[in-house]
Amino acid sequence: MTMAGSNTQVRFVTELRRQLALYGRLMRLDRPIGIWLLLWPTLWALWIASAGQPEPQLFIVFVLGTIVMRSAGCVINDLADRKFDAHVERTQNRPLATGEVAPAEALVLFVALSLLAIALLLTLNTLTRWLAVGAAGLTIIYPFTKRFFAAPQLILGAAFGWSVPMAFAAQTGEIPRLAWLMWLTVVVWAVIYDTLYAMADREADQRIGVRSTALLFGSADLFCIGLLQLILLLALLLVGEAAELGAWYLGSVGITAALLLQQRLSIRDRDPQKCFQAFLANRHVGATIFAGILLDYTFSLA
Repeated sequence: MTMAGSNTQVRFVTELRRQLALYGRLMRLDRPIGIWLLLWPTLWALWIASAGQPEPQLFIVFVLGTIVMRSAGCVINDLADRKFDAHVERTQNRPLATGEVAPAEALVLFVALSLLAIALLLTLNTLTRWLAVGAAGLTIIYPFTKRFFAAPQLILGAAFGWSVPMAFAAQTGEIPRLAWLMWLTVVVWAVIYDTLYAMADREADQRIGVRSTALLFGSADLFCIGLLQLILLLALLLVGEAAELGAWYLGSVGITAALLLQQRLSIRDRDPQKCFQAFLANRHVGATIFAGILLDYTFSLA
């Protein structure tokens, strides 16, 4: 190989790595908080639907599906918001906002991720596939609801919770009332944490015309978050009762109450950075509830 050919190959590999890194950032693989917030309710549902013994194949499919769908959701969100993101300090360095990735590239990436999601779905039953149509619809419309709907966090919550009925359908072939109770619980939880996220960007969102519950709640935001946290805890207790979970689960709800109180106290001055940190802390909420479910089934099956 000539020196010129070697240099060309090195440049190609370097450019390929740079481009893949940009696509990774576009999918937010460097910021996995969204994966955790989507994954934990999925695992809650899989474990409860299977009474603590989920099928290994379903576990693998749903974990991979969570990563793929969250990545696809980030791509379509940034594609829709690329002009807004350029005017918000926290998002102005996203690849689409800076022009490092072209809209056409993002669209191709979204299609590729969607095809991968479809391939995973083909391994599941018919009811789960039909439910996936709803999940795809919610994922696509959510970014656009921020332009006209005062509470887009409700749509986000519906999307992030949709894996719950899907998990029940895949594991049991039906969607019991418990699944819908859990879905509503996730919707409430998502409204809480995404309101915290929106509070971090409230001034910028108001300036550029993006709607959010942070703006909708206004000066009553702290009261509304506290009220929603109480509703979430009540909903979690109802889930535990309906699923016949015991002391380990109740203990996890108690720890969750402490975590939520800590979040509420940390944002009392509405500091944007503290609001964002409170948003990130919700990964611990999801993990705590899953730990309670896992331990409860583990020791009841022992």
